[in-house]
Amino acid sequence: MDAQFKRGILDILVLAAIKNEDSYGYKIIKDIKPYMTISESTLYPILRRLEEGGSLTVNSQEHNGRLRKYYHITDVGRKRIEDFANEWKEILEIYEYVVREGDAA
Repeated sequence: MDAQFKRGILDILVLAAIKNEDSYGYKIIKDIKPYMTISESTLYPILRRLEEGGSLTVNSQEHNGRLRKYYHITDVGRKRIEDFANEWKEILEIYEYVVREGDAA
């Protein structure tokens, strides 16, 4: 899979993992694991990039005596998911055309 394409997919997966409720790093990794396996060393740069881009916000809360960072999706992040879904429809149409034309040969 193309690295740039995969990077975009990972961003959307992370945003989707927090779209319904705030979450933290370990839970995000666990929630997206059925779709793609990533490590903490991959996740945290994604979270920082998404925060810098305005797609999510971060706040720290105490949990079992330690501070835990919770990530919250913003309107910008929700728009990114919406845009991805719309773009994906176009990609699926192209895929179906390619596969259909390949079968006709």
